Amino acid sequence: MKKLYIETVGCQMNMLDSELVVASLRKEGYELTSQTADADAILFNTCSVREHAEEKIYSALGRLKDAKRDKPERVIGVIGCMAQNHQGSVFKRAPYVDLVVGPGQLHQIPALIRDIEASGGQRIEVSLGRKDGAREDIERSHESFDPLRDPTMRPTPFQAFVRIQIGCDKFCTYCIVPSVRGPEQSRPPADILAEARQLVGEGCREVTLLGQTVNSYRYRQGETTYRFSDLLHDLHAIDGLDRIKFVTNYPKDMTDDVLAAVRDLPKVSKYLHVPVQSGSDAVLKRMKRGYTVAEYREMLQRAYEWVPGVAVTSDFIVGFCGETDEDFQLTYELVRESRFKNSFIFKYSERPGTRGASLYADDVPDEVKRRRNNELLALQNQISEEDNHRMLGQSVQVLVEGPSRASVKHEAAGPSLQLTGRTLCDRIVVFEGNPRQTGQLLDVAIYDANSHTLFGTVETDHVVGELVQLSGSGV
Repeated sequence: MKKLYIETVGCQMNMLDSELVVASLRKEGYELTSQTADADAILFNTCSVREHAEEKIYSALGRLKDAKRDKPERVIGVIGCMAQNHQGSVFKRAPYVDLVVGPGQLHQIPALIRDIEASGGQRIEVSLGRKDGAREDIERSHESFDPLRDPTMRPTPFQAFVRIQIGCDKFCTYCIVPSVRGPEQSRPPADILAEARQLVGEGCREVTLLGQTVNSYRYRQGETTYRFSDLLHDLHAIDGLDRIKFVTNYPKDMTDDVLAAVRDLPKVSKYLHVPVQSGSDAVLKRMKRGYTVAEYREMLQRAYEWVPGVAVTSDFIVGFCGETDEDFQLTYELVRESRFKNSFIFKYSERPGTRGASLYADDVPDEVKRRRNNELLALQNQISEEDNHRMLGQSVQVLVEGPSRASVKHEAAGPSLQLTGRTLCDRIVVFEGNPRQTGQLLDVAIYDANSHTLFGTVETDHVVGELVQLSGSGV
């Protein structure tokens, strides 16, 4: 049996892509290995959003030069966004790479590997560029919806990603995604629903819907437009599916019908990830985000009003071209007032091929970026801890994902160990339990918290009564 090593860098979309690739190669007789030395095929599924992610892959490739020389028949491949972005230049930096495959051609990987094994040489398969043809042709070159799934590649056997959309047409000036993932396309709802039913049949209880701007999903059938909220309602009706999550949202497409679905459908997570990126209108305009801070605030206020108890998270880029201290202070104040559950904060990294790289100088010094990143992170951690402490004494329902990181690190085993799970609003909870509870929905009473984690006890009437007393006494 041949052995496959695959390493995935980047977002949930890449994790799903790797699952599909592994499923297709298992049909070719491959089994997974965790060691490159054992592998007959080595694949790196890559990300181009930040320079660090690309350099990490090139460093990993550099370490394989001798391995390829010692075993020339071993196939080494770079797949995904970096492959689409760099294309043939991958071969120039790492001439011993055999295979470069973009996100839209992943279904071709088994045949390409067979071809390389039979006749040698290098192979490259990538999609058309955004200006390389008619939109219909470009869309077709990026479309790769493979129904094959592999449960062993999922976060857990009962949680799965479902792609409802590929590509992006927002063209934010800092972002490479529209170039490497192609035009925005929404999958037919019938295909999505069939895939969700298949996953439930395989034991999944939770699906996370994926799209670059997931709430922009629209599928036109004749004169009818099938909306994202319609998809949520239809998924909600699937027996055996207990939870529905979705990422990532675009602020201007957070319409009232979407908020109503989140509020009214019990299976839909009360969690919205809606990146704002900056609290400065001047910076947002240079980013070409398509909204103002006032419009974002209005969207956020509607979310809090329509969905009581909703948890909202955001993304921020600090040190974008031309960002002044005053611009950053506006971002700082927006975080302070918005009280996001969490924020993902990044230093701006110029990406060749984006409009930002051609239009604006990357003129904020790295030490300033680092300081702003740390200041914003410290504020967000403070807010997260304060809001998590408000959960003390409450009972929450948790989908148990398995052993906590601490249990895994210390190789804990036996009838009792620390487990981890998530609430319906995506808060992480750890508690003492047993392995048989993995995959179950449990009620957990919260007794402690920090900025990232809630700590609890599996609920009994006795435990809840004690925690309510402690909470009332201010403990």
